[in-house]
Amino acid sequence: MSVTVKDLTSIMEEYFPLHLAEEWDNSGLQVGDLNQSVQRVGLALDPSPKIIEKACHAGVELLITHHPLLFSPVKKVDFTSTTGKLIKQLIESGITLYSAHTNLDIAEQGLNFYLAKQLDLQEIQPLPSSRHELLYKLVVYVPVTHEEQVRRAVNQAGAGHIGAYRDCSFRVPGTGTFRPLAGTKPFLGRINELEEVEEFRLETILPHKLVPQVLKAMKAAHPYEEVAYDLYALANRGSDLAPGRSGILPELMKLEELAQHVKSRLGLDSVKVVGDLERKVNRVAVISGSGASFIEAVYRQGIQVLITGDVKYHEACFARDIGLAIIDAGHQGTEEVAVELLATLLQAEAQTRGLIIRIISLYEEICLKNI
Repeated sequence: MSVTVKDLTSIMEEYFPLHLAEEWDNSGLQVGDLNQSVQRVGLALDPSPKIIEKACHAGVELLITHHPLLFSPVKKVDFTSTTGKLIKQLIESGITLYSAHTNLDIAEQGLNFYLAKQLDLQEIQPLPSSRHELLYKLVVYVPVTHEEQVRRAVNQAGAGHIGAYRDCSFRVPGTGTFRPLAGTKPFLGRINELEEVEEFRLETILPHKLVPQVLKAMKAAHPYEEVAYDLYALANRGSDLAPGRSGILPELMKLEELAQHVKSRLGLDSVKVVGDLERKVNRVAVISGSGASFIEAVYRQGIQVLITGDVKYHEACFARDIGLAIIDAGHQGTEEVAVELLATLLQAEAQTRGLIIRIISLYEEICLKNI
């Protein structure tokens, strides 16, 4: 069975929807063609020159990275610039580049959940966030013969997600009436005659960011010339869009023991620690990448230790002064497990769906080393 880039990115977006990404982010397709055939998939943290070179040598057709190559709008592609050289190399090598960044961080089964599991945390919960999904309810009236077609279309466009469940909808049968007027081309009925038809009232839920694409998919799948539908803004609070997770250690540990545990599980030579090494702790938060901006919010949740990266001197001093311990495992150290996460997920989904692909995990040395 031929596998395309879209087959694999669709799996990615089922688990890590693009609408979860921060406004400033640029997750998704970076360079290439969604219709390109794929046999080899490369997975990496960064689309760096060394990683792209490795992908070329491995014969990769699709490279999926955590960090995007392109963040800001591109005004020109200069082949003498670093980014321009990489874009040129990708195109000439026939490699499509796709990135899952903050949507991967935030998703329910995403990077921070995986990081918490890797560190043996229990009772894992999203950290409270002031940002949450704005939800809508879509109600559409569909003839009985086309209910499945429309339901599948809106779900594939991103509707129907409730927590860890997808394809969520409700339907109830009824009778629809309409009178086609002059100039119309009705799917059912005759001009100027009242028509009655058995229909389903189909309901589902969707986040605000997906409204345009879900409505587009619904109308494309619906047989009627004029689609009768309602869209309601809900008072229901959507998922908290939190980048981090909190949890409980299986048993009390000294801060020094926890630091050693983090080093061991993440395969690191060293970490930086803020706090009393003899202090016993069990309430832990993880924020992959750079999480120092959450120090005060984490402390207010009764967390004893924050595991993150990129902590600056003054941030470390503030955490020390309020009594929050920190284990700085580095930006790369806390995010490179994304490669393991995606490799496991894509391999399992490919096997379930009968997609024949080879997964190649690509790594490079830690960028910032303690020596």
